[in-house]
Amino acid sequence: MEIRPDKYLRFLGMPHLFSTERTKKILSVNPTIDPHREEAGVVKISIFDYDAESLKEFEPPVIGDCFPLKHNSHVSWINIDGLRKADVETISQRFDIHYLLVEDILSINQRPKMDEIPPVLYCLLNMLYFNSETSTVEQEQISIVLGKDYVISFQEDATRDVFNPLREKLKITGSKIRQGSADYLCYSLLDLIVDNYFIVMEKLSDCIEDLEEDIIKNNNRHSLARINKIRKELIVLKRNITPVRDLINGIIRSESDLLEEKNTKYFKDIYDHIVQAHDLTENYRDVLMNIQDLYLSNVNLRMNEVMKVLAIVTCLLAPPTVIVGIFGMNFDVIPFAHTHTGFYITVFITLIIPVIMLFVFKRRGWFRSMN
Repeated sequence: MEIRPDKYLRFLGMPHLFSTERTKKILSVNPTIDPHREEAGVVKISIFDYDAESLKEFEPPVIGDCFPLKHNSHVSWINIDGLRKADVETISQRFDIHYLLVEDILSINQRPKMDEIPPVLYCLLNMLYFNSETSTVEQEQISIVLGKDYVISFQEDATRDVFNPLREKLKITGSKIRQGSADYLCYSLLDLIVDNYFIVMEKLSDCIEDLEEDIIKNNNRHSLARINKIRKELIVLKRNITPVRDLINGIIRSESDLLEEKNTKYFKDIYDHIVQAHDLTENYRDVLMNIQDLYLSNVNLRMNEVMKVLAIVTCLLAPPTVIVGIFGMNFDVIPFAHTHTGFYITVFITLIIPVIMLFVFKRRGWFRSMN
């Protein structure tokens, strides 16, 4: 029967702790390549058409039902979940959205930014979510178009967003959002996106805290893998948060007629929040570096303890080795070699010397750091 070692050695392999799939996904960003976005299977259109006294909420079956909202006297929020190139181009043509902005709406992995191409003001950024099962930060690109008395938002995923609190406020008669203009609605959308960043950061903070406790208690290769994994998520977090600061700053400095001066203070409030979020990401990065240093320190400490044990064992075995080596030489005249007590004297000496050495080592405090 032929024996195949490779058949059984595969069961002895260590699990692959350091996966590179997430790294490839994070780093594979090339804006010069034409995006290959898959057409959405289902497109959901939801509309809130309101003023201070009235609210009309409906979901039109076709994109053409949004066209009359451009010239009415109410504020309209048109939210499109699921992107199809034909639908985006159709509504963009109707609402005078420049073709460069259409390319940004249909883009993939675009950097958050703000563009002002009259007659609209355009914002692109990502909504962030934390996946508790995989402990990863997920992102969804959203485009917000601010026009005269309307806001159009384009989302990739129709199953989730962060705008439910805004929808509930719109249903309250006399609420501040119902009394505000279209730019205040745009502020509310951006504010909810930025506020959700802090929720994601809190979840990531809990992961960092658990990691620190795990390294203190159980210092192994899995800890190093977790450090590497969380570091990748911090890259995703920082890549999405840092450009939003420039986005909000661009809105504040804009002199567009679509932005009322009285609402500038609200965008400044978002700017303060995003600066704080950016500072927190830097703090998380510093904490993670300290945790990595703690891991390396623990590894070096364990290695030093092992070396100390080996050094002590070597010292204890050295005298018996010398004594046995001397009495094992092939000479005719060796002390105690031809007496009945020679063997016992040699054994006694080889045992008593290590005991004395252990007593001396303990008096010198060699065993204190090993407890």
